[in-house]
Amino acid sequence: MAADSKLDLVFMWHMHQPDYRDHATHAGSGEYILPWVYLHAIKDYADMVAHLERHPRMRAVVNFVPVLVEQIEDYVEQFEAGTIRDPLLALLAKPDYGALTRAQRTLILDACFRSNHHNMLQPFPHYKRLYDLFKSLEGQGDAALAYLSGAFFSDLITWYHVVWFGESERRSQPLLAEMLSKGEGFGHSDRMRLFRLIGELLKNLLPRYRSLAAAGRIELSATPYSHPLAPLLIDLKSARDAVPDMPLPESECYPGGRKRTAAQIERGLAFHARTFGARPLGMWPAEGAISAPFIQLLAAEGVRWAASSEGVLANSLKRGGALPPRPQYLYRPYRLDATAGPALFFRDERLSDLIGFEYAKWHGRDAAGHFVAQLDAIRREAPPGETPLVCVILDGENAWEYYPYNGYYFFEDLYTALAADTSIRTTTFAERLADDAAQYGRLSGLVAGSWVYGTLSTWIGDADKNRAWDLLCAAKQSYDLVMASGRLRGEERGAAEEQLAVCESSDWFWWFGGYNPQHVVASFDSLYRLNLRRLYELLGLPPPASLADPISHGSGAPESGGTMRRAS
Repeated sequence: MAADSKLDLVFMWHMHQPDYRDHATHAGSGEYILPWVYLHAIKDYADMVAHLERHPRMRAVVNFVPVLVEQIEDYVEQFEAGTIRDPLLALLAKPDYGALTRAQRTLILDACFRSNHHNMLQPFPHYKRLYDLFKSLEGQGDAALAYLSGAFFSDLITWYHVVWFGESERRSQPLLAEMLSKGEGFGHSDRMRLFRLIGELLKNLLPRYRSLAAAGRIELSATPYSHPLAPLLIDLKSARDAVPDMPLPESECYPGGRKRTAAQIERGLAFHARTFGARPLGMWPAEGAISAPFIQLLAAEGVRWAASSEGVLANSLKRGGALPPRPQYLYRPYRLDATAGPALFFRDERLSDLIGFEYAKWHGRDAAGHFVAQLDAIRREAPPGETPLVCVILDGENAWEYYPYNGYYFFEDLYTALAADTSIRTTTFAERLADDAAQYGRLSGLVAGSWVYGTLSTWIGDADKNRAWDLLCAAKQSYDLVMASGRLRGEERGAAEEQLAVCESSDWFWWFGGYNPQHVVASFDSLYRLNLRRLYELLGLPPPASLADPISHGSGAPESGGTMRRAS
């Protein structure tokens, strides 16, 4: 290709957390079992929008899962009402730390050391001293831990929240600089100032993204409402498209899965339109998981684009013959022959994984230079007359704690280098769709798969995952019978449908399996079973006794704590 050729680059940052609320509490509003929504909001969602604000020439797609947005809005409402339903956040504002209950002390100790210690604990001597003191007593039992004072717990919960703020906030908020300098002896007034700062940041977070979208600097997209693994909801046997000998659940299918998937799509689109003021043009399927029947459902809803991963594209193309060299097939959008539906974009797995897993170990400027050099090589290898479209898609939240300073210098160097390179144009999927000259590849069919290994094996096939599917299928059979009976009406039917959507999230199945960390598996296992029990209760049925028993027991130590997985 000519030296003056161009390359289009789409970054898509996927923002997602499952529903962490126990909807059986607080009259259905729900107490938060885990604090990850507000913690990722003040660290990662705040940093990611700040990076884009600082670099006006950058374009990107930001994907928000509706159930995450719903929880962010819920936190804002809690601050406005003065009633906090997240136990850890409520403890930050508790006045008297000399009167902590045993349960409150246990919660703070369990929660406030959960982070990447290399980047979020060890650089802060006062915080590390609290950890060292705790570890010196931990093995001696509760009697030894009882010696920890209210001052210890006040400092601990303060430090935990300070280190969870994004680097952009640390640099712009005088309060955080003041607390980092003070280091210890934090009282109720300090904690309340921090508490109010969290509230303000959450209140302004979504409007900042809306503002960038209104200015044409980012495209906002959505996922079906509660992040369901759509190909499996539609057909459990789709797991065998990519892995023919995949062990499957005992259940033949998820009852009414196609209809439920359509409902999740419709609700996700409507929720996004209400929240951001416009219906999204495209959708990032949960886990990048697609199949031909799922794409047909997106087409029926008028969705203009969807995206997945390179492994899915390669598996699909190989069904029609030998796979050509990568530059000849990867860097263009596709359409599925069987539909007149959405354009399909596929991410570059190698570049996405470099950002997700490798560049955290590099100096920011070196990583940025290496990334731009990879793009230059792709541009030069592109077929004559074709402008390659490189899609880099990954979590917008989980990678950054493994970077120094939450990735601040990496993004500063990367976005600066990209803006300065005249051969690279950062763009969005919407802009690509508007290009009448864009060239599309054709797919005669799709091999169902995801952005992990190009298969669905992360969510099905393992004995524990299959058992979880069987429990969900049984609950859905009961749901269908009760709904058909007419026993529930109005708000009762709505509450049951809401709870079913929570149970359909892909996250529960992600975490089942012995290769994941024990404490994380235990948390998600418990919450999944709690959600299923709540569904039965809303249906007016006794929950099965089997829901009292854990589904899975983790014992692994996966990369990145299991929150992300490499493509291969």
